[in-house]
Amino acid sequence: MTIEKNVCENAAEIKLSGWLDTQTAPELDAEISALGEEITALTLDFEKLEYISSAGLRLIVAAYKKMNGALTLRNVSDEIMSVIRMTGLDKRITIA
Repeated sequence: MTIEKNVCENAAEIKLSGWLDTQTAPELDAEISALGEEITALTLDFEKLEYISSAGLRLIVAAYKKMNGALTLRNVSDEIMSVIRMTGLDKRITIA
């Protein structure tokens, strides 16, 4: 998985490509954990994300909590959206 992070004022965007699974989740966790308190909104761009495991879903929940709900998922593929819907996360997290 590759991660590209952009920060602008109080918002951050993280673009992911590849697989978000048990092997790669620690990388994303480190990026999210490194966001300072001045970051009040986070967007995860899944345009090039091919797969997400339960470890990735846990990170989405953790990011949602860290951002006090100010989390947006963008460019979610049908395959990944079906997993998100199964968990009910689509009812809490903004998906653009």
